[in-house]
Amino acid sequence: MTDHRHTTNDGNATRGANTTNRRTLLGGAVAASVLAGSGLAAAGPAAAAGPARPAGAGGGPVIGILLYDGYSLLDPTGPAEVLSRLPGASVVMIGKRRGQVRTDTGDVAVVADRATHEVDRLDVLLVPGAGERGTRGAMEDPALLSWIRRVHGGTRWTTSVCTGSLILAAAGLLRGRAATTHWASAEYLETALGVDYRAERWVRDGRIITAAGVSAGIDMSLYLAALLAGEEVGKGIQLAVEYDPAPPFDAGNAARATPEQKELALDLLARSQV
Repeated sequence: MTDHRHTTNDGNATRGANTTNRRTLLGGAVAASVLAGSGLAAAGPAAAAGPARPAGAGGGPVIGILLYDGYSLLDPTGPAEVLSRLPGASVVMIGKRRGQVRTDTGDVAVVADRATHEVDRLDVLLVPGAGERGTRGAMEDPALLSWIRRVHGGTRWTTSVCTGSLILAAAGLLRGRAATTHWASAEYLETALGVDYRAERWVRDGRIITAAGVSAGIDMSLYLAALLAGEEVGKGIQLAVEYDPAPPFDAGNAARATPEQKELALDLLARSQV
C-alpha cells in the first residue's frame, strides 16, 4: 500500500526527540523488545485516507468506528483507546457526515473524520450503542443500515458495543446468531429481533463480536486486539492502559441486582439523555 505521508526534516527531528522522551518515560526498551518478538513494527502516523478505504499505518488493519446522533460516549471511545494502540493499525471515526457528532447526553461531541459515503471497505467495523432515541434512530435509518451491510461484506470482524447489536440485528446481520447487548435490551434483542441472547461480556459468533453494555466494549476490544495481533500484544495493551478494574461497588452485574437497583439504573440513564 502506498504511503501518502509527508514530513519535513524539522518535523522528523522534533518527532524523533518526542518519541525518545516518551519511550524513556514509558519503558520503551522493554516495549520495543516485546514488539520485536511479536513480529509487529511500531505504528507511525496514520496515512491519509482514500475515498473508499482509509489507509492503515504500515498497511495494518483499518478500524472504522461508526458515530451517529445519540451514541453513548464510552461505547466508541473505550475501544478506540485500546485499538489505536495496535501496532500498524489505524482507527477512524465515521459519521453520516464529517464533523462533530453528539452523544446521548448532548454534553459531549466526538469528531467524525470521514463520512459514510466516503468509506465502503474496512478491516474492522464497530457499531456503538446508544439510548432509546439514538438506537431507534439508527435502527430506522435505511441508508445507515445499508451502509453497515455493505461494509460488513468485506470486513474481517464486525463488532458492536451495548445496543449496537440491536442495530446489527436491524441490518439483518444477526439472523441465526448468538449475541449480547445491554442487559435492559436483552429481551428485546431476543424476542423482537430473534437473536440468541447470551449474558456475557462479549460474544463471538463467526466474524461478528458483540459486547454487553458500555464498559464491556473495553473487554471486547482487548479480545479483538488479541485476534488481530496476538495474545501477548493484547496483554501488553491492557497493561499499557492499566485496565485492572477495581470498582468501589459490586453493583455492575444485572444478574445480581435487585429490581430496585435496576429501576434506579434505568431512571439515571433516562434522566441523563436528551
